Amino acid sequence: MSLQPADAIGAIYLDEDTCRFRVWAPHHEEVAVRLVKSDRLAPLDKTARGYHEAVVRDVGPGELYFFELRNDRRRADPASRFQPEGVHGPSAVVNPEFPWTDRGWHGIELADYVIYELHVGCFSAAGTFAALASRLDYFCELGVTAIELMPIAQFPGARNWGYDGVYPFAAQNAYGGPVELKKLVDACHERELAVILDVVYNHLGPEGNYFPEFAPYFTERYQTPWGAALNFDGPGSDEVRNFFIQNALYWVRDCHIDALRLDAVHAILDHSPITFLEELAGAVHREAEQLGRRIFLIAESADNDRRLVTAPERGGYGLDAQWNDDFHHCLRTVLTGEQSGYYRDYGMFGQLVKAYREGFAYSGEHSEFRARRHGSSSRDISGHRLVVFAQNHDQVGNRMRGDRLSAAVSFEDLKLAAGLVLLSPYLPLLFMGEEYSEDAPFPYFISHSDPGLIEAVRRGRQSEFASFEWQGDIPDPQSDATFLSAKLDHELHTKGTHKILWEFYRELIRVRKSLAALASFSKDTLKVIARENDHVLVAQRSSGAHHAVFVASFGAEQVPLVFSWPEGSWRKRFDSAAQKWRGTGSELPERIAGGAPSLCLAPRSFALFDGQLPSEGEHGTYENLAR
Repeated sequence: MSLQPADAIGAIYLDEDTCRFRVWAPHHEEVAVRLVKSDRLAPLDKTARGYHEAVVRDVGPGELYFFELRNDRRRADPASRFQPEGVHGPSAVVNPEFPWTDRGWHGIELADYVIYELHVGCFSAAGTFAALASRLDYFCELGVTAIELMPIAQFPGARNWGYDGVYPFAAQNAYGGPVELKKLVDACHERELAVILDVVYNHLGPEGNYFPEFAPYFTERYQTPWGAALNFDGPGSDEVRNFFIQNALYWVRDCHIDALRLDAVHAILDHSPITFLEELAGAVHREAEQLGRRIFLIAESADNDRRLVTAPERGGYGLDAQWNDDFHHCLRTVLTGEQSGYYRDYGMFGQLVKAYREGFAYSGEHSEFRARRHGSSSRDISGHRLVVFAQNHDQVGNRMRGDRLSAAVSFEDLKLAAGLVLLSPYLPLLFMGEEYSEDAPFPYFISHSDPGLIEAVRRGRQSEFASFEWQGDIPDPQSDATFLSAKLDHELHTKGTHKILWEFYRELIRVRKSLAALASFSKDTLKVIARENDHVLVAQRSSGAHHAVFVASFGAEQVPLVFSWPEGSWRKRFDSAAQKWRGTGSELPERIAGGAPSLCLAPRSFALFDGQLPSEGEHGTYENLAR
């Protein structure tokens, strides 16, 4: 017997071949369900607020159906759970019951997330949920604790980044649909891996988007990069909000997803006294309490807006964490010197130091790229509420050819970037293949069927790169070859320098998990100083009596340093310049017994020391940092 809420939308299979259909269609006085196999037409009753619903008998799981609107228009269910024939085909009734084996799974603490972002279609040769499930031991061996799936909501064709999805409840048919998704999540939980799902609540894709024929899902009051905005604050917006909140609850309740990554929340345009994001956060957190699970909302935002992760009682939206693009931009520009496009706002070493210390590099300063002040302060936001990375799908895929960081920097720089991210006082995220320096690019790809739309995407990509100084041709996003070029070669991680880097990442993750001081995300116990002329950063973190000191050099020459260490035994836990990591060799001692020894840092390298010290008083006088 289904335990779905009484106000659930879509086709809700009950039991004994009985299904309740419910759709929001205030534009219509009459709506019916057309059952494809029998060609039977079942009328729905119009109820409050523009909904149409009815319980229909002799309908079982797998039954294909359309909603039939006036003038005999047949459209898929906006809340379809499965589109077996794609965005233009009929919807399928799905049995919500599933033989879950994860009843003892309650999720993991947000502070324990080490995130691995991936694209289901590119991660394996088959490009399916099942193929991904067969490789879960790989993530456990690497040490990550959460996998993040790029959007899987039904999109046109068989290849797409996922941000062109048009049926938010329907797991992509080319990946295997909802049952295979649930098998994947169940298998992840068996291995104590959390699953994050990227969801898109700022727009719907252009192909197969029949939503406006049903109801005022969109508004012309605002425009987004994708056209008219979703209607979160105009007439009818209560039901639009209900649609997307039910979507979020569907993923966490029916599919056991542990966290949702909310795409580009700066493009969710809403001037309500209680915003959609606040309402969404409240609903998801209440559901988490009822389910007895840890469930989180992680925002992506271009605004550096501290309110996203501020509690509602303090004037915030109450989300759990947000991506921090500033950390990436600062790190990339210091490593590469790149200054075109939005990177022209970055490149100063002091900005990287601030991003390491506070989170946001822009907290109200003037942005040349934006021609205005940008951001708010993240100084008092706990580090576990900010996600940092050296690469992700956007920062790789939105380059002209989808080239990875490894195409622009040396092996030493790749290790340095890994150390900055994985030993940072923030939540780390890796992008698939980064951990062994995957050779495959990650270009933008689509599989639309409308020639006009395909050409519009091509022109759009061209104009998007106008502010950058990149040279060369853009891979054709519609070409199958472009998609295939992004497929990972997992055998690389067992060969040569790829293997060394993979073991390097694995050891960094192990160290991150094993040292108590690195589990502290408090800014109160974080001390960061720098010698900007030499591009040296030193950071101290502590947890009780345990202290860790991270030292990094971004310079091109060996750097001698002198600074005071408290008396005690400091042990070197990691050294990227060590020969075992194919480094140039290190002159750093294995142990330091306090005092002010002179240390020589290899160029483009980092090291980590830790020690047990008395918990009272000050333990470092890094102001004495000297050459």
